[in-house]
Amino acid sequence: MLDPISIGVIGLVVLFVLLLLRMPVGIAMIAVGIGGTWVLSQSVSYIRFVPYLKQFKTLLWENVANYDLSVVPLFVLMGYVAAEARLSTDLFKGLEALMSRLRGGVAMAAVAACGGFGAVCGSSLATAATMGRVSLPELKKLGYAPSLASGSLAAGGTLGILIPPSVALVIYAIIVEGSILRMFQAAIVPGILAVFGFIAVIAIQVRINPSLAPEPTQMDQDEKRRAIRRLWPVVAIFGAIILGLGFGLFTPTPAASIGVFTITAYGFVLRAVTGEGLAFSGLLTAIRATAITSGMIYLILFGAEVLKGFFARTQLPQALSEWAATSGMEPMMILVIMLCIFVVLGCFMESLAMILVVVPFFWPTLIALNGGEYVTAETAAFGMDPDSLKIWFGILALIVVELGLITPPVGLNVFIISSLARDTSMGTVFKGVVPFLGAEVVRVGLILLIPALTLAVPRLIGG
Repeated sequence: MLDPISIGVIGLVVLFVLLLLRMPVGIAMIAVGIGGTWVLSQSVSYIRFVPYLKQFKTLLWENVANYDLSVVPLFVLMGYVAAEARLSTDLFKGLEALMSRLRGGVAMAAVAACGGFGAVCGSSLATAATMGRVSLPELKKLGYAPSLASGSLAAGGTLGILIPPSVALVIYAIIVEGSILRMFQAAIVPGILAVFGFIAVIAIQVRINPSLAPEPTQMDQDEKRRAIRRLWPVVAIFGAIILGLGFGLFTPTPAASIGVFTITAYGFVLRAVTGEGLAFSGLLTAIRATAITSGMIYLILFGAEVLKGFFARTQLPQALSEWAATSGMEPMMILVIMLCIFVVLGCFMESLAMILVVVPFFWPTLIALNGGEYVTAETAAFGMDPDSLKIWFGILALIVVELGLITPPVGLNVFIISSLARDTSMGTVFKGVVPFLGAEVVRVGLILLIPALTLAVPRLIGG
């Protein structure tokens, strides 16, 4: 008979095999959780399978009826309404008008627009897809090298997962029982660093190889004024959401509600004035898409709860924590290994699924390495209390998840951009993202060495 830990390891392997076979994430988690618990019940005398099944009549409701999770469909709806109202186009065109005088300025505008749209979208894949449709035709028309055009958009799309508000940050905060608001505040500086880092990469590339971008051109003055005029309301709405969260003026759920209302109202007004804003049919499309996406997210969350119960019964997370604590390796080295695992998994797993599967293993291990749940900053291995460790590790984890989205040989964002740029090979897109990978590695290194980059804003505002 296999011992519980061995069954847990086998269950983890089966889960990754099912995910590689492209089984829906939520279904794979539920299948492994229920199947693994049945196997455990045959091997461990105190585990009863039928009583275990009876919990499902209330488990789904208890998992979904959570006020903290109410923010998820609102943020999702905000992103879809913004896309239907064509705010992504207004954002890109306005930034293009401001930056087109620079060599590579339109590519820089595309990256900045990805950051802005990521502030209301919260999904890297959706940000890459939306901004790719908006920006790629313009970059191609202007004569940008395919590698720079596709690479900058694939990298810029990763900003959606980190720049608040972010669905992934919400889920992470719930898993580690942290503050969603403090996680959002902590993500502001790393998100800004990412945007400016990517813009710097583009500037350096076109400086070294001017053939990657065309000569700067002057936009028609009437068109420029119109684009900038349409930009400011979008910046005001997106900026108000980010700054309101950053300064603690409102909590995430009211922020999402305000964002949905404001974007919807502005979209209808824009439609009435110019004929180009949000149509009622577009609102219905956004609501339908939100229902589908939210249903998928809640199914994944339910599957994660089922899977967590299985792994708790195998005691695999506890065994991993004990091994890390007694391995003799430096805590920082173990953290770096964890981040590398995130990068590898990010090549073929969706970011939300990865956070739900991996964080429940890694977080107890980090707590044990740091000295326990009640350790003080003065005696902790990482030099910070558990609440600060939650924030620091969460931002690091999401950054390296971003990194996995553009890392060869799979990189989900690369697949999305490649599918939009049908005349650009996958190899060309990967070639284009390589310089941005370097910028991400530098950012991870800075946050590892200077935790204050993530902790300063929450401490400053929270006291």
